[in-house]
Amino acid sequence: MTPAYAFTDYRAQGQTLPCVVVDIATPPSGGLNLFNLYVALSRSAGRSTIPLLRDFDDDIFQKSHCNDLLVEDDRLEEENNKTCKWWTFLKRNSE
Repeated sequence: MTPAYAFTDYRAQGQTLPCVVVDIATPPSGGLNLFNLYVALSRSAGRSTIPLLRDFDDDIFQKSHCNDLLVEDDRLEEENNKTCKWWTFLKRNSE
């Protein structure tokens, strides 16, 4: 027996773990999206340290992001561009 602990993909963001066991089967409630999959599968240092707990539906990797998420991503990109332009303007005017 090997001691271990579990946490959500949200909690795992930003961490690199020496070994992970990933369960990407469809949860009993809710669902998985591409962001959940990315976080779960990218937490370990390499492919050889990411065993999958059980079989999963291959179709999940063929899905696209929901439209609301894409719209929000575009909005955030626009805000980022505005902010960069604003800081460039301030930098030029402060010299």
